[in-house]
Amino acid sequence: MRLRSLLFVPGDRPERFAKAAASGADALILDLEDSVAASAKTAAREAVAAHLREPRGAVRLFVRVNPLDTALCAEDIAALHGLAPDAIVLPKAEGAPSVRELAQRLAAAGIDAPILPIATETPAAIFALGSYAAAGVALAGITWGAEDLPAAIGAATSREDDGRYTPPYEMARSLTLFAAHAAGVAAIDTVYPAFRDLDGLAGYARRAARDGFTGMMAIHPTQVGAINAAFTPSAEQVEAAQRIVAAFAAAPDAGALQVDGRMVDAPHLKQARRLLDRAAAIAAHQAADTPRRTLRGRSGVT
Repeated sequence: MRLRSLLFVPGDRPERFAKAAASGADALILDLEDSVAASAKTAAREAVAAHLREPRGAVRLFVRVNPLDTALCAEDIAALHGLAPDAIVLPKAEGAPSVRELAQRLAAAGIDAPILPIATETPAAIFALGSYAAAGVALAGITWGAEDLPAAIGAATSREDDGRYTPPYEMARSLTLFAAHAAGVAAIDTVYPAFRDLDGLAGYARRAARDGFTGMMAIHPTQVGAINAAFTPSAEQVEAAQRIVAAFAAAPDAGALQVDGRMVDAPHLKQARRLLDRAAAIAAHQAADTPRRTLRGRSGVT
């Protein structure tokens, strides 16, 4: 599943669904939690369920339900009964037990969907990050949040004045990154709240890709282009990776080789192969998406 960009859309704003889908995001997160007021929860569930019953385009449709320990979550799952979102986003997740419980509830409601836990929103969640690898549940990835955790512990903020995370939240971000890779699933970075600061977003997304994240969440359609660009290997990166792979193919018994003026060995080869796999998956997805986009354009659907 290609997940470079995941765009939040309030579930009670169905008039925004089409515009969000046209943003280029790989997935929409139709939100039933924080962006929806208590008085609008029922309307949001109805709108999201109706949208999931409509013909699907190329963009994947995720649904963020309310926290597992609330009656709202039970009502969310009941509203989605028998439907097939591409994933369920679980806020306030606390490790393997929480995703197992959600998976059981989803199965009982006839909902066949992997789970994307937001894995750092409570203090207890931090100590459970390593448990996802053995959860035995289909995960769409693992992501984190930098807003609920400081609120939960009474911190003033998660960020320095220049926007960088303070040490506790930089740690939470790093642990999420390693937890996702340990579980063999997509490592999804959190949102960049200053949605008008596209230069800052682009820099943040590039650093996230550099660090090993494979995608990022977004809160506004204008953010999607910069995020997709950051998590799509450039032509130069692909060519450099191809040279490393070719060099080792030509010298299969070599432990280390010189490529582009630097020494490379087994970790560099592994890194190059992963980058090429990611680039190939993106290219294949785009090729498959082109006929669908053409068809939608001819039919007048946007």
